[in-house]
Amino acid sequence: MKKPEDYTEEEWEAICNRCGKCCLIKLEDEDSGEIYYTDVICRYFDEKTCSCTEYENRCMLVPECIKLTKDNVDKISWMPASCAYRCLFEDRPRPARQPVSGRVISETRVEEDQLEDHIVDWDDL
Repeated sequence: MKKPEDYTEEEWEAICNRCGKCCLIKLEDEDSGEIYYTDVICRYFDEKTCSCTEYENRCMLVPECIKLTKDNVDKISWMPASCAYRCLFEDRPRPARQPVSGRVISETRVEEDQLEDHIVDWDDL
């Protein structure tokens, strides 16, 4: 099996199965550190294509957006178990695509103080 460090940039990008789960707004409990997923998604997420409309500039436009790399993807604790990158690092089969399309609301339609009302249990994460 090919090691992550052996992937070219193009091959690395192709690993993503465009589910959109990493684009979900997540909340962290300050005391426990537990991560809670919401059904609220980044304003730049395009539900039709399950991709970022500002992919090249995403980290500049959204400072908390994390570019997944070969060096950090295995260290990001909130990555869903179904993430194709996480599966690669955990030496598990790549999962079937489970997009969030049709089950999310854009962050432009939710006030920040209402995010807790949008915490959901994503069974397929």
